[in-house]
Amino acid sequence: MLSAIRNIVLGVIDFFHRPFSRWIDVQTFRYLACGGSNTVLDVLIYFIAYNYIFDKQAIQVAGITITPYIAAFIVSFFISFPLGFALSKYIVFPHSNLGGRIQLFRYAVLVSMCIFLNYIFLKIFVEWCGFYPTPSKVLTTAVVAVFSYISQRNFTFKVKPSSEEEPLIP
Repeated sequence: MLSAIRNIVLGVIDFFHRPFSRWIDVQTFRYLACGGSNTVLDVLIYFIAYNYIFDKQAIQVAGITITPYIAAFIVSFFISFPLGFALSKYIVFPHSNLGGRIQLFRYAVLVSMCIFLNYIFLKIFVEWCGFYPTPSKVLTTAVVAVFSYISQRNFTFKVKPSSEEEPLIP
């Protein structure tokens, strides 16, 4: 069942890649398609949670007040994080030979770094450079997406060299 879903998703993404294949390789296109789709879903879930589930009202959890925008972020994160990991693991970087737990840990570290980078870049662009918030968010997203792609390709989902090679003995 999962391989059938994977094949359908790959078929759709690769179909749309054909017109752009001269300018962008298939892995980068898959990353953009999966990451872009996951981002759109994340924003949609955030919007629904903020406006309709929490109705723009703070909630109480174990005696702690959580603002509606943070509560909506938590809801959207708990959906977009595992979906983003699955898309990266099975669609964008399927050739990685690292263990699944290692990939998940590295993905969590990377996502944490991306959240931190979003915060830092937004602070820099809005408060220090005086840019408007929305263009700052767009610029921040572009910078963090490039960092994320490079990190996922070279760290989170990298392909380890095979152990079949003879070790060098001095």
